[in-house]
Amino acid sequence: MSAAALMGAALLFTGCATSSTTGSGGDGDGGGSEIMIGTTDKVTSLDPAGAYDNGSFAVMNQVYPFLLNSEYGTADVTPDIAESAEFTSPTEYTVKLKEGLKFANGNDLTASDVKFSFDRQVAINDPNGPASLLGNLDSVEAQDDLTVVFKLKNGDDQVWPLILSSPAAPIIDEDVFAADALTSDDDIVSGKAFAGQYEITSYKLNELIAYAPYDGYQGNLGKPENSGVNVKYYADASNMKLDIAGGAIDVAFRSLSATDNDELAKNDKVKLVEGPGGETRYIVFNFNTQPYGATAEDADPAKAQAVRQAAADLVDRAAIAKDVYKDTYSPLYSFVPDGLTGATEPLKGLYGDGDGGPDAAKAKQRLADAGVETPVELSLQYNGDHYGPSSGDEYAMVKTQLEKDGLFKVNLQQTEWVQYSKDRTADVYPAYQLGWFPDYSDADNYLSPFFLKENFLGNHYDNPKVADLIVDQQTQTDEKKRMDQIGEIQDLVANDLSTLPLLQGKQVAYTGTGVDGTTLDASFKFRYAPISK
Repeated sequence: MSAAALMGAALLFTGCATSSTTGSGGDGDGGGSEIMIGTTDKVTSLDPAGAYDNGSFAVMNQVYPFLLNSEYGTADVTPDIAESAEFTSPTEYTVKLKEGLKFANGNDLTASDVKFSFDRQVAINDPNGPASLLGNLDSVEAQDDLTVVFKLKNGDDQVWPLILSSPAAPIIDEDVFAADALTSDDDIVSGKAFAGQYEITSYKLNELIAYAPYDGYQGNLGKPENSGVNVKYYADASNMKLDIAGGAIDVAFRSLSATDNDELAKNDKVKLVEGPGGETRYIVFNFNTQPYGATAEDADPAKAQAVRQAAADLVDRAAIAKDVYKDTYSPLYSFVPDGLTGATEPLKGLYGDGDGGPDAAKAKQRLADAGVETPVELSLQYNGDHYGPSSGDEYAMVKTQLEKDGLFKVNLQQTEWVQYSKDRTADVYPAYQLGWFPDYSDADNYLSPFFLKENFLGNHYDNPKVADLIVDQQTQTDEKKRMDQIGEIQDLVANDLSTLPLLQGKQVAYTGTGVDGTTLDASFKFRYAPISK
């Protein structure tokens, strides 16, 4: 969010440890014990068209089926509820569904539902939704009950099969969801519009979700190894930490402070499970409302760019990683995380001291050359409930770094996540915090959602050369040429600085003494491809 096996932080319940006396899991047909999970991740919406965040997709991953999916422990996608999936021409991708698919409400799941699922993503195009992932989709045809043909604008799309396992691709029931508007969580739950491994049996937004295995699931992930899962949502990570240590929950993930991580790792009754991570943390600049942005009274593109670049000169990523996160994160000098094929580090040489460190003299000269008066007043927003309690320390340090030599005056503010996710796409924040987990294991997923004109950030960035290169690399069958194009995109965006990458991290979760007093098997697995925006 590492190489080819990037793993996200949405916990997949199948394969989780169960509270059995042996700690060995269930019997593979829902015969294991129930599991209690804790998290601070918030749900924005259960409607796939209305949410593009880790907390929401952690739920969607469990209850909705996908045409293609990644099995445990791999980033490779294979047919899930599809019987087969392949390119039948450069611009046509044909999927055959398995026979006898049904939703938990008894409705048949057919090609018509598949077409409906993708058509409404595009039609609704919610600013907080994942429709930007479907930029290459021209149309969807349901040829019969079991056959779907995706017609693409550009042929030989190298990432299209991965898109079909992404947050843009849950298959939903056309008899429950509205075609042109978001459907409420209550209507989704009461409509039993589920056909994934689990169905929701009880739901209270961001307080508690109860899941039961869905017997009708026919996908590639197999049957759950438990009899049910309850997820408790915590408003305060410190309370979750106490419940982990006290055995009130079986498994916990996202998001504890680095200090809490250290303390829990020393607890003999708690098992810390770490995995490779594709998570990135970064600052987004709104090209309209940032200092000297397009809608400002003193709009000036050159000055606006100098402000972004000066910020890049001043941030000290290594200090944030060490002092705030105790090196559970590492500095990130590009937009594609280190270890992923195609990743480069253009920010390291372009900004600061040329070796990753800050350089106030360079920032001062950059601003002076552009005619920018100092201190630059910058409003910077962050969120502490979605991105963890350490976000406050992280952004306090960013503020200190930017203000240290008098070049910036930062107005730092925090907003609760549900409101934050709305405000950021409404031009409320000139600069703000976001984080990212990958939708699929490819460098493209760190480029196309961010830097096309119609991107999920909604930050008004538009560089036609970057956009053309992004489209070209998606359909480039020559791997060397594609990697060259991905490198060029990173160089161009490093100059523009639509976003300012700060850190990349790894995934952490905990298991411990179960709620029934028995010891859990810690070998639960993470499901590939969740995201956190």
